[in-house]
Amino acid sequence: MRVGIVAPPWAPVPPPLYGGIEQAIDGLARGFQAAGHDVVMFTTGDSTSPVERRWLLEASEGYRMGYTVPELRHVIAAYEQLDDVDVVHDHSVLGPVYAERFPGKKVVTTIHGPFNDELTDIYRRIADRVPIIAISHAQRAVVPDLPIAKVIHHGIDASAFPRGEGSGGYCLFLGRMNPDKGAQRAAVAARKAGVPLVMAGKCREPWEHQFFDQEIAPNLSDDIRYAGEVPHEEKVRLLAGAACTLFPIRWNEPFGLVMVESLACGTPVLAFKEGAAPEVIEHGRTGYLCEDESDMAEFIAAAGDLDRADCRAAVEGYFSMERCVGEHLELFEGLLKR
Repeated sequence: MRVGIVAPPWAPVPPPLYGGIEQAIDGLARGFQAAGHDVVMFTTGDSTSPVERRWLLEASEGYRMGYTVPELRHVIAAYEQLDDVDVVHDHSVLGPVYAERFPGKKVVTTIHGPFNDELTDIYRRIADRVPIIAISHAQRAVVPDLPIAKVIHHGIDASAFPRGEGSGGYCLFLGRMNPDKGAQRAAVAARKAGVPLVMAGKCREPWEHQFFDQEIAPNLSDDIRYAGEVPHEEKVRLLAGAACTLFPIRWNEPFGLVMVESLACGTPVLAFKEGAAPEVIEHGRTGYLCEDESDMAEFIAAAGDLDRADCRAAVEGYFSMERCVGEHLELFEGLLKR
């Protein structure tokens, strides 16, 4: 099978810094290729994913993320250049809509974000001709009447993540500086538990800086520090050294790839019971599902009693890239038989 992948134009694949979507796309591209299929990725010129790559934009357009014009230019060029593939796996927003111009083209799309009213209206109009992949049951539960071809949880290659022993003696928060992600709640929980906290994550946009200045900066101390937006190598080092990863979200997180990355390093995850967290964390085995900051603080001490081998095993098992790739290929093959 020859698989075409359309990546969004907002970050390179794989991303040097923040970019959960791009990280997932890179894993799938490598996985499809490892499974013996030809892969062609339409991305931006600064991408380095080790598959055949094509592009129009020389560099990613992160500073214009969400703008219609760069995405539309990117998508038009993608469908012009992916005329030699059997199926297109589109991760953009505009692409599945534009694909209507190519009635014979087999196109599948993965929805990486939440189903808000505007996006749901768009996807409802294309679901009869473009199969939609959701990345969690929590994500699709918001729109139970929207046709979803398949729910496919993310997977990762555990071998790319070093297994650690949590010897750093700190808790870790990884995520955007955004109220929904909960860096401020992680600080409260760590302080209540009397355990050091390292926070790392994206803080580029004006609203992220405002949140950081108002909610995070006043909490920083010798025991609570912000490491900035770290590259992948530093991220996995922090994950491997952490006693646990804190994931105190207060929104319907579609997945939360950082949870699986943490487990791959053997590090248990403490999360609030929202979004896809209950689909990823096995309470009492790979982490704990918490009610609030006080509950999370109590579980921080208990995290040390969990077997880090069980965390790693969850990724080598269900959350493996092999399982994720296999489920995608099964869907693609079914589509090609129609």
